[in-house]
Amino acid sequence: MSIVVAVLVRRIKDRIYAESGKINLRLNDKIIVETEHGVEYGIVYEIVKDFVKGKESVGKILRKVTEEDKKRLVDNQKKSSRAQATVSQKVREHKLDMKLTCVSYTFDRSKLFIYYTSESRVDFRDLIKDLGHVLKTRIQMVQIGVRDESKIIGGIGTCGQVLCCKNFLKDFNSVTIDMVKEQELSLNTTKLSGLCGRLMCCIAYENDTYKNIKQFLPELGSNILTPEGKGKLVAIDCVRERVSVDLGDKFFKIFTIRQIEDVNGGSSK
Repeated sequence: MSIVVAVLVRRIKDRIYAESGKINLRLNDKIIVETEHGVEYGIVYEIVKDFVKGKESVGKILRKVTEEDKKRLVDNQKKSSRAQATVSQKVREHKLDMKLTCVSYTFDRSKLFIYYTSESRVDFRDLIKDLGHVLKTRIQMVQIGVRDESKIIGGIGTCGQVLCCKNFLKDFNSVTIDMVKEQELSLNTTKLSGLCGRLMCCIAYENDTYKNIKQFLPELGSNILTPEGKGKLVAIDCVRERVSVDLGDKFFKIFTIRQIEDVNGGSSK
């Protein structure tokens, strides 16, 4: 029975689905797949066990990448670089309010995808006609967000590591200022923003941990009972599951969460 797999294609890592046929596939296999846009190169990132066909089209995997395919991929990269220079020039000539991110040919070079960002709607009909005449291929313009732009281009985050979106994130989750407040981080959005200018994705990683721990704890400023007497809760370290308590006269001491008890509401266990 043919297995359906999820495949990442092109530099933006668009997700498509494709039937494997009789080809035995594993995660991260590099394959050539027939899609609605033409023949494309992709990487298998998920084996779909209970696939339910919906409105999306399902491609067909033709083969695993061969040595000849690898040579064509290198050639496609060179052609894409030359095409990007041409597209950039034409965008300037047409004086369009858009920022070109990258261009990417399908494997068979039957279509050229042009990824761009813009804060306004762009009328690129004349640009497409011009480019089609020069590049002799079908053109598809794809407007992306600033987070997708960072995912394509990549870079180094404030942590010193490769951007999460470039390295391993498959999908973007919502990151809100409420998460910042939940973790008691500085409300300086400049320090909390990634290269894309949006709140850093990593802020969401530990948010559930903070919420789960805090639901069993008294609020800051509450009077609590510790092994060394009563005190006031002044700080919570959710990652280490510890709290700081003012035992009086500015004498602070650290206790584990399990060592404290809310005077008004019971233990935190």
